This record gives sequence, C-alpha cells and structure tokens, in this order.
Amino acid sequence: MEGGGAGAESNYNSSTESRREQSPSPKSPTPTTAQDHEEKATYVKFLLSNAEAGSIIGKGGSTITDFQARTGARIQLSRNYEVFPGTPDRIVMVSGFLDDVLKAVDLILGKLLDEFYVEDGGKVDPRSKFRLIVPNSSCGGIIGKGGATIKSFIEDSRAGIKISPQDYNFPGLHDRLVTVTGTLEEQMRAIELILFKLAEDHNYVQSMNAPFQYAAVYVGMIYGPPHRVGGRYPNYRQQNKVALQEDRDNSITIGVADERVGLVLGRNGRSIMEISQLSGARVKISDRGDFLPGTSDRKVTITGPQRAIRMAESMISQKVASISERAVNS
Repeated sequence: MEGGGAGAESNYNSSTESRREQSPSPKSPTPTTAQDHEEKATYVKFLLSNAEAGSIIGKGGSTITDFQARTGARIQLSRNYEVFPGTPDRIVMVSGFLDDVLKAVDLILGKLLDEFYVEDGGKVDPRSKFRLIVPNSSCGGIIGKGGATIKSFIEDSRAGIKISPQDYNFPGLHDRLVTVTGTLEEQMRAIELILFKLAEDHNYVQSMNAPFQYAAVYVGMIYGPPHRVGGRYPNYRQQNKVALQEDRDNSITIGVADERVGLVLGRNGRSIMEISQLSGARVKISDRGDFLPGTSDRKVTITGPQRAIRMAESMISQKVASISERAVNS
C-alpha cells in the first residue's frame, strides 16, 4: 500500500497506550524515520469552540501554562473574535518538536473529553470529532495516490478521517479541515500518522509563521447571501449599483434575540468594540424594549461601506450561532 507513513512511530506515548496493547502492533518504522522526525520542529492547528478554548486556557492561564511546562510545546490560541472562516470556532496552534506537540495535543484532547464528551458514566470510551487545519497544498500528501495513504491511516488508527473540499466562498482561504473521529486513542494515532506525513512537506512547515492569518480572508471575502441572525432589513435602495455603493456609507438593521444581545455587546462593551474595529463598521443596538416590528428581537443597526457591513454582520451571526450550537449539542 502506497503512502505508507502508516508504519511510522515516535517516542510519544499516549495516555491510552496501555489499551493499545490489545490491538495488533503497527509495522516497525525504518531505523532513522522516527528519530529524524522527532528532532524537527513542526506544528498542528485545529479548531475549538470558545467554551473549549476557555477550558484549555484555564483560570488565569493556569491550564495552558501547565500543559506547556509538562510537554515543552508552545500552545497559542486566536482571540475570541478571530475565528476560522465559515465557523464560529477559534484556532489553536501547538508547535515544537513532534513528540512534544503530540503530548500537548493528547493533554488537550483528554481534558476536553473529560469535560465535554463523557458518556454512559465513563463505561464506554467517548467518541468525538477533532478538526485539524491543513494547507490545501499539503492535503494531497495525506490522501496519497488513489487515496492509498488516507486509507492506510484509517486502517492503522481505526479512526474516521475526512478531508473537506476547498471552500471557494472565502477567496484567500488556502486551508482545509481534516476531521478525525474516534476515541482518544484512535484520534491520537491518526494525528500522529498525519503529522509524520506533514513533517515531510517543507511548505507545511514554513506556514508555521502565520498562525492566525484569517482576518485578511474576511476583509477580502466575497459575500453571498448573509447569515441571518433574525430579520434583515436593508435601509438602502438601488441594489443593482453595487460597484458605486461599495465605498459609500449604507445602513442595515438586523434582529438579535433580546437574550442574545449581551453576546454582541460583551463585557463592558468589549465585543461590540472589537466588531467595529475589525470590520470598520459602526454598530448600534436599540434600547431595551425597542424591538423590530412584530418580534422580540432588538434592533442592531450596522453602518458603513457594504464590505464593512457584511463583515460585521457575519461576526455578529457567528457570536450568536456559537451559543445556539452549544445549546443544541448540550
């Protein structure tokens, strides 16, 4: 089977290693492969919800500091309004030597499983999804000729591995999501195999210097239909004159459920300030009791150039959607 990488191993030992003894042992690597890889600096980027990111940071940064001290890896998180395009989720980057990176990811996943995915009173190993961010140019190495490499990874790890198609809705976005589904043991084996393969890609390693570059994608993106929060009421006309309107100040009013307005405002108005600063639009929320006609939604008026308006609207939608999604999953 081509793309083998499936036989690669490192000195990393998962916290679930004892259970792996029940499974057939993977093929032994060539003598120099593991040593060469473990001495190279690499990284992994993945997505976490805002709640999961908060868990990894810990009170006063205590958890992330502990994980870094225990593994020797560096753990970086995007700010709470810096999300991966098309999702409400923050980006996490773990960098360092390969074994250190794997140890840190193992600690992170273990903590998240304990806090967010415990099932059946702990009698059954919970299965969860873990989304890696991989440059589009590096995905071919994971797939392999005719899908041989990814098939071998699935067989070895027993995890589900799926690579998303490239998202053309976000011009300037050159990354794809690789979703790994399984128990902690299965996920860690799959991540280990994937990172071994990516470590062979010089272009992948070079992209370590730009961990959270997605704000530029939002600024340059072409918007399709807006992600609706509530009702959307344009206050401008002559929609066909798009080119002329791009640099003019316009205004729209959207509806946000009264109980969700606090998410848009943030503590001491911090969130709404961040939205305005990042998008370049002005955002104003109506007073309590001032609702859109026929609804219980507060009015959120966004003013500025169309591009700024659409970016601000998208950021507001994502803040509200992130809470709604967690409520549905809880």
